[in-house]
Amino acid sequence: MSDTIFYTAMIWMTCLLLTAAVTVIRARTALARILALDALSLVLVALLVLYSTTTGTSYYLDAALLLAMLSFLSTLAAARYSSEGRVFSRATPNASSNRGPL
Repeated sequence: MSDTIFYTAMIWMTCLLLTAAVTVIRARTALARILALDALSLVLVALLVLYSTTTGTSYYLDAALLLAMLSFLSTLAAARYSSEGRVFSRATPNASSNRGPL
């Protein structure tokens, strides 16, 4: 990878990282903060992948994968908590589950 392209991508992603961090701080609603945190983690994953391809080590790819999975799960949990007030829902019996064998 050319050094010019690498440094341009690093500078661009750093600007995106700072913009997402400012958005997290200045957001007024909880949903806007959740979205900004998701964008922040996405940029961090992209930075880790870019750095991993540049250095040729796979450890950063493992960290990027782990961060992506944790970010996805935390975004789902935070959005669910924001909309329903709880992360896990209680199972409520309905009429279809009380039927006997077919």
